[in-house]
Amino acid sequence: MTDHSIGSDKGQTPRQLVLVVPDMDCASCARRVSNGLQELKGVESVEPRVLSKDVLVQFDPGRVGADKIADVVRSLGYDIEREGGTREPGRWVAGVWESGNARRSYFSGGLLAAGLALRLLSLSPVLWTGLAWRIDLAALLYTAAAIVGGFNFFLKGFRAARRLELDMNFLMTVAIFGALVIGEFVEAASIAFLFGIAELLERYSVERARRSLEELLNLAPASARLRRGDTIVTVTVEEIELGDIVVVKPGEKIPIDGWVREGASSVDESPITGESLPVTRSISDYVYAGSMNGEGYLEVEAAKRAGDTTLAHIVHLVEEAEASKAPSERFVEKFAQYYTPTVTGLAVALMVIPPLALGGGFGTWFVRGLTLLVISCPCALVISTPVAVVSAITSAARNGVLIKGGAYLEALGRVRVVAFDKTGTLTAGRLEVVEVVPSPSGGPTADEILELAAALESRSEHPIAEAIRAKAGLRSDGRGYRITEFQAVTGRGARARLDGEIYQIGRPELFGDAVEAWKPALNRLAASGRTAVCVGGETSILGLVVVADRARQEARRALTDLRRLGIERIVMLTGDNEATARAVASDLGVDEYYAGLMPEEKLEKVRQLEAEAGNVAMVGDGVNDAPALAAASVGIAMGAAASDVALETADVALMADDLGKLPYLFELSRRGSGVIRQNIAASIAIKFSLAAGVPFGWVNLITAVLVGDLGSSLAVTLNALRLGRLRHRRS
Repeated sequence: MTDHSIGSDKGQTPRQLVLVVPDMDCASCARRVSNGLQELKGVESVEPRVLSKDVLVQFDPGRVGADKIADVVRSLGYDIEREGGTREPGRWVAGVWESGNARRSYFSGGLLAAGLALRLLSLSPVLWTGLAWRIDLAALLYTAAAIVGGFNFFLKGFRAARRLELDMNFLMTVAIFGALVIGEFVEAASIAFLFGIAELLERYSVERARRSLEELLNLAPASARLRRGDTIVTVTVEEIELGDIVVVKPGEKIPIDGWVREGASSVDESPITGESLPVTRSISDYVYAGSMNGEGYLEVEAAKRAGDTTLAHIVHLVEEAEASKAPSERFVEKFAQYYTPTVTGLAVALMVIPPLALGGGFGTWFVRGLTLLVISCPCALVISTPVAVVSAITSAARNGVLIKGGAYLEALGRVRVVAFDKTGTLTAGRLEVVEVVPSPSGGPTADEILELAAALESRSEHPIAEAIRAKAGLRSDGRGYRITEFQAVTGRGARARLDGEIYQIGRPELFGDAVEAWKPALNRLAASGRTAVCVGGETSILGLVVVADRARQEARRALTDLRRLGIERIVMLTGDNEATARAVASDLGVDEYYAGLMPEEKLEKVRQLEAEAGNVAMVGDGVNDAPALAAASVGIAMGAAASDVALETADVALMADDLGKLPYLFELSRRGSGVIRQNIAASIAIKFSLAAGVPFGWVNLITAVLVGDLGSSLAVTLNALRLGRLRHRRS
């Protein structure tokens, strides 16, 4: 238990308490904890998170203390572990089968099996007969099995009764004791054992979905080596300060986000970006905590503290995503609020009315009422949505995609229109030289024109200059030429003396009447959305260097895959000019494009699309497109690993700058929505089918537990876990 202060004025500023509750395994448990804490005066908000097994409580320390809050959670039947520390991956998964609940269930099953064996072999002597009971040795073993197995939920059931809650623990407790009272000993033992196993399987299934988060928590190492002068010291990652130089040897995990200041290596960034192929990182490149260093030696300057790294953001956002409720989850909870008391009322009526009205045996109808009582437990129905959401969100996080809640997962499943920003989203966001056009009347070759242009641009920082230098293989020295009298011509270009002769580079207006002969070529290039830079002397143009922002290599395939997945309209929104927008749209096969848009106009266009088509997803960089991303049903930010703003503002974040992840995202959302619908429909159908058969004696107590609880809970969780097997396939 940890008390994290977020204020210092006692009685005025709320504080935050984080409680780790290992037995909080499902939505009903979370609801019980939340309801119990919200009754405390001074508690301002409660946020239970089943995925991370903790509860965040905002409270006024002047009205209620942290110890009192913890005591309330314990009074509800839940133990509390200390908050913080390292969680071993899979620790809770393995612990499910080693817990006290598991051991009691095993013992209960053993006693039940022993009783059944005695009955089968006719080796069970009668010990006592009376009050309509016939007690033999097997009956004692069944009773012991019911008590031992039921101990897992009896206390919670009694607490629920005191709070007038019809939860599954209370209903099962009533069913077991009711069966014992009327002498249905084997049914009582079977209910206790099977329900205990159902609870363990449910917990195990949820833990399997949770394991991904536990692995994320432990991706970053706990310690790091710092270079301080000529010495190397080992510290915990929490002790790393901004600007510290961290030493990372080959094969080690990088402990902090930062800039490479020494060395070069291949780095596996898949835990952050989901990319399976290692990337090369060298001096001035940025690296992420949790990444695996390859064969090289690196020294990294810390750019963030341990709690602020990209990995820490990912873990925090995944935890928050799990706590947010999807629309279907809210529907299920609303349905369960009416379903459980209604079916419980019918169970009581079935126990009382038929014997009085029809004159039948009270014991028979009492058993049928107990059976209906067992069926009234909405376990499978309640977990049907959250386990699917958890599975999908953690699967997405492993593949470098952050989905900030089940609401966005379901909304994506309904999207039929996707709007894209152009620059940096559909295109690479950087200019490249795509063509060099020499004079048709002779003169320098294309290669010579490119070298001349690179020399003229060697002292410029303009993006076009960088593209030309990159194509020519020059950095900034203009090698091959003696450059003098360099002069920037504002808004037009530059001129300089190269090896004694004057040359110019820039817009056509810089060359006066000499541009007339090049008008056809310039018009052709402008119509295609490309930018032409003229290169020549004082009065003549020797050739053109053509630059453009190329469409991403994976963009066309990604858009094709989106259409295959049911996207009906793909729209491009850009502030670029008409010609450039038209060229990119034509190249990629975009259905519609809108050019020359200011940020507020993009927002209005998204709203217009939503009015026309319903749910719309907007894909952008998360910063410049923030208004449009916020207006869309689902805002998707690309390359979010490099942007804290994108991580915080978008509904979905693609950690890598890779459009190829979009089809994976939409396929996951389609499958996730389908799994949720399947789980809800199957849970309701099974419950109603069983309930309909109870009055006719077609469904007994054991079947109700085996199919209605154990079977349906296991079915919905296993169905949900299928989402974890979906992987991003590289285009």
